[in-house]
Amino acid sequence: MDTPLRTVRTNIVQSIRAFRVQDLQDAARHLGQHFLYANLANAQSKQDVLDMIAAQFTFPSHFGKNFDALYDCMTDPLHKSGPQPGFVVVLEQIPAHAKFDKEAREQLLDIFRDAADYWADRKISFRCFYSFL
Repeated sequence: MDTPLRTVRTNIVQSIRAFRVQDLQDAARHLGQHFLYANLANAQSKQDVLDMIAAQFTFPSHFGKNFDALYDCMTDPLHKSGPQPGFVVVLEQIPAHAKFDKEAREQLLDIFRDAADYWADRKISFRCFYSFL
C-alpha cells in the first residue's frame, strides 16, 4: 500500500489540505498507528471544542476540560501506558468565529504542536492534520 503519509514528516501539525480523512485513517491502520479523529463543526466555544475532543478521542471521565489537561491526555499517560506505535490525529472543522477566535485556535494547535514535540523527543511519530470550519 502506498501511504499518503510517505511525504509528511513524522512530527508535525499541518493543514489537512488535499488529504482525505479516510486515506489518513487507512494509512494509520497500515502503519499500525493510533488514529484519533474529532469533528468540531458543531462547537460554539472553547468548552465545546474540549468536550467534543474528549468524547471523540474517548478521554477518561476525569479529563479536566482545559488546554493543560488536553496536553496531559495527549502525552504522559499514554507514554506511561507502554510502547506507542505512533499517532495520526485529525481535527476537522475547527470553529472560526467570535466565540472561538484566532487566539483560541492557535492555543489549540499549540497543544498539538507541543504534543508532537513531546513524541518526537521519544522517537514516536505524531502527525496532526486540521481544517477550519
